[in-house]
Amino acid sequence: MRVNRREFIAACGSLTLVGSPLFNARAATLAKRNLVIIMLRGGMDGLTAVQPRDNQMKKVRPDILVEGTKKLTSDFNLHPRLETFHQCWQEGSAAVYHATSIPYTGRSHFDGQNLMETGAHVAYSEKTGWLGRGMDAAELDGLAVSLPMPLLLRGSSGLDNYFPTYMRMPSQTALQNIQTSYTPGSDLAQTLDRVRHRPASMMMIHGDNEAHELAKVAADELARQDGPRIAVFDLDGFDTHAAQGGRDGEHGEQLNNYDRVLSVLKDNLGDAYDNTLILTLTEFGRKVEQNGGYGTEHGYGTAILMAGGLVRKAEIHADWPGLRSKDLFEGQDLDATVDARSIYCAAMSACFDVDFNYMKKHAFWDEDLTDVTERLFRV
Repeated sequence: MRVNRREFIAACGSLTLVGSPLFNARAATLAKRNLVIIMLRGGMDGLTAVQPRDNQMKKVRPDILVEGTKKLTSDFNLHPRLETFHQCWQEGSAAVYHATSIPYTGRSHFDGQNLMETGAHVAYSEKTGWLGRGMDAAELDGLAVSLPMPLLLRGSSGLDNYFPTYMRMPSQTALQNIQTSYTPGSDLAQTLDRVRHRPASMMMIHGDNEAHELAKVAADELARQDGPRIAVFDLDGFDTHAAQGGRDGEHGEQLNNYDRVLSVLKDNLGDAYDNTLILTLTEFGRKVEQNGGYGTEHGYGTAILMAGGLVRKAEIHADWPGLRSKDLFEGQDLDATVDARSIYCAAMSACFDVDFNYMKKHAFWDEDLTDVTERLFRV
C-alpha cells in the first residue's frame, strides 16, 4: 500500500504521557516539573504565527498578510487566533524564540519530521529521539500511554508502551494470580507487576482523538503529584501550500487548534501550570514570499512558541536576520540564526534537573549548542 505525503501528514495525531514517579525512582525524588511538547507537523510558518512589523511583509505577502494582529513588542505582532497564548504573554508566562530551526535545510516532510524527532543531521540515521535520550540522561522512564510511541520519546531504556481500550481489565486479584504463575523477577512477572500498579485513570479510554479532548486527559494526569511529567502532542495540518490565508485562513485554523490545546492545559492544570513548560516543535518554516495559490512553500527558519509558569518572562528571543533578499536563506527563506536544539536541550535541563552540558552530551552528542537555560526558564 502506497501512502502519499499528504495522507501521511493527515494520519498523525496523538497524545503520549510518560514519566510517572509510580514507575521511576528518580522521578519520585525530584520536584515535579512538567514538560509538554506539541509537534506541529507540516511546517509551522513562524512569520504567520509571530509576524514581524516590517514593510517587507506587505510586499511579499500581499494576499496572506495577517490583519488584526495582537501587539507583542515594537517589532512583532501575534496572530489573532492565538488568544490563549496572548493571555499567557500578558501574564508573563509565554515567550517566543524566533528565527530558529532544527539543523535541516532540505524541504522533505519525511526527512524533516524524522530529524525534528531524532535531533540528528542525517535522516533515518538514528533510532532514538532527543526526548527519549534526554530521559535516559535524567534516568527517567515509566509508562507511555500511546499507540504507537512517537520516535521523539524512544530511548535506550525500555518504556512500557500501552494504550487503553474499551475492554474491561482483569481484576487486581486475577492479575496477581497471573503474575505469580511466572518466575519471580522474570520479565513477564515484572511486566504484570507494572500493569497492576497503573493508576485507575490510566486503565480506561478517554474521549476521542480530538486535540482538546486529549489535552484535558493530559492536564488531569500532569496535575497529579504521582502522575506523569512528560506529555507529547502530535498535531498536523500546517502544510498550507494553498489558501493559507491571513487571519482566518487554513494556517490560522491550525494555530487555533494549538491554542485550544494550550487553553485546556492552562485551565485544567491548576497550580501545576506554574511548574509546567509547553513548547512547540516543527520540521521547518515556510518561504517568505507567497505562491500563486495564496499559500507558501516549504522553507527553513520558523519560531518556537513557549508557554507555562516555567517561562522566565514574556519576551521575543531572536538574533533577527531581517527579510531583505540578501538576508534570506537561499534568497527565499527566513534564516535560522539559532539551533532549535539549544532550546529543547535547555528545556530538558530545566525540567529534569540535569546540567545543560551533561544533557547536551547525552541527548545531542555534545554538539555546539548554546546554553539558554537561565535566559529562558525559571530554574
